[in-house]
Formats: sequence, C-alpha cells, structure tokens
Amino acid sequence: MSIILDHVNYIYGEDTALMVKALNDICLTIPKGQFIGVIGHTGSGKSTLMQHMNGLIKATSGHIYFNGEDIYDDDYDLKKLRSKVGLVFQYPEHQLFEMDVFSDVCFGPKNLGLEKKEVELRAFDALRKVGLPEDLFYQSPFELSGGQKRRVAIAGVLAMKPEVLILDEPTAGLDPKGRDEILGQIKQLQTETGMTIILVSHSMEDVAEYVDRIIVMNKGSVMYDDVPKKVFAHYKELEQVGLAAPQVTYIMHALHEKGLDVKVDATTIEEAAGDIVKALRGKA
Repeated sequence: MSIILDHVNYIYGEDTALMVKALNDICLTIPKGQFIGVIGHTGSGKSTLMQHMNGLIKATSGHIYFNGEDIYDDDYDLKKLRSKVGLVFQYPEHQLFEMDVFSDVCFGPKNLGLEKKEVELRAFDALRKVGLPEDLFYQSPFELSGGQKRRVAIAGVLAMKPEVLILDEPTAGLDPKGRDEILGQIKQLQTETGMTIILVSHSMEDVAEYVDRIIVMNKGSVMYDDVPKKVFAHYKELEQVGLAAPQVTYIMHALHEKGLDVKVDATTIEEAAGDIVKALRGKA
C-alpha cells in the first residue's frame, strides 16, 4: 500500500484575479506503515495537500495513485478511497452530527453496507482504542470537552478501518496532558496495526517526539523531506519561513557553545537528558 503524488499542482481561483497556486509540483511517496509529520506556516499548503490525498480536492494537474491506481481515472471509486484514507479535520465539530457518540461512530461503517452487529463492534472497538470512557458512549457529542470530541472524531474514522489516517492539528487547543494522551494513543495504534499515520501539526515538540519522517511545506512546495534530526538541523532556515526546531534543539546548541560536549541534534527531552547526563559524567 502506498500513496504516490506525481507532479501535483493545485490553483485556487484559476483564471481569476484572485488566483493562488496552493500546491506547486508536489512529488511524494507515502509508504505503508510510516508515521509522517507535515509542518509549515499558515498558508503553506499543508491542509490542501492532505485533502488531495483522499480526493476531497482534485489537482489542477498531475496524478495521485493509491495502491497503484490513479484516483483521477474516470471509473475510480472515490468512496472506496475515502474509506481507506481517513481524514480527521482540525475542528471535530465538522465531523460530529448524530444524537449520541455511539451513533456518530457507527455512521461511517454503516454507510459501507455492513451488518448491524459488525457496525457496532467496529464502533465499540474504535472508541476503546481512542480511550473514551464507556459512560460517555450515549451522551451527545456536543456536550463533550474539546479533547473528548477529538477522540470521537478519530474513532469515527477508525471505525472505517482505514489503511491511512490523516490528522489535521488533532491536539490544537488541548492542555499538555490531553495532547500527550491523544498522541500516545495514536502512536500505539500505529505500532499495533501498522497503519500509516500523517500528522499535521504546528507543534515541533509533538512532531519530534512521535514521527519517523517530516515533510516541510513552504509556499505550496516541499521544502524538506527527511528524518526529524536532519530536518531540524536546518533550524535557521526553518526560522526564516516562520517555523522553528523543538526547544531542546536550541538548548543543546547553547550548551555546546558553552563548552559542554553534547550532541546538538537531539530532538526530544529524553534524548537530550540522556546526553547531558553522559556529558556531565564525562567532565566529573
């Protein structure tokens, strides 16, 4: 399973005075099982790129292939694509509309034509995977907290059993505990199932902690596409386009400049702490 974007371009307002090139010659391969972070300043093309991957937006030019099939072929079933490439929007309210949580999560698999028992089993399993307490299953989704609504929105997509899960800013507005809980469960899900996860985030710490690969978007183009250490090594270039590296990267550079023998490419707190302890022991 893979998603291939082959010279994809997208223009908003084509042939008008307000024309904007939102995606510029995007060539990417998304292989099975990767946890990928997508970062970029507001207006860089992140969300537009994600909506191309499950066919919500059609490219102005170029091709997108899912499992070797061109999704722009006339006879391609986009409904099938959207059941396999699930997208969770930044604002969960956009995906919640049923009277209670359980019915909401049942909606997707029910529309796949599955039997009632299979639909309910999928919904229960998806809600369990996102850690929502059972006493909330039959409450209105609109009575839940922001973090709980996000869990329900994610569960609604998981119940479709997608091969790819795209999350657009899933932790926006959450406190640190809620953010860590949701991302921890997503990482566990990816580890247990081998599902491909694409995480769009403004948090460099979240991206550094969880992903295997980072795609940096800038002005509709791919600026960097590499492992976190190599991407964040370009922290000065990232700053020039309104981004940054994780805070620990700056701390490690500062310590190194003060003469402590630490690695400057640390991207997580755990990695940095271990290296600092090792360096201090070496000086003792």
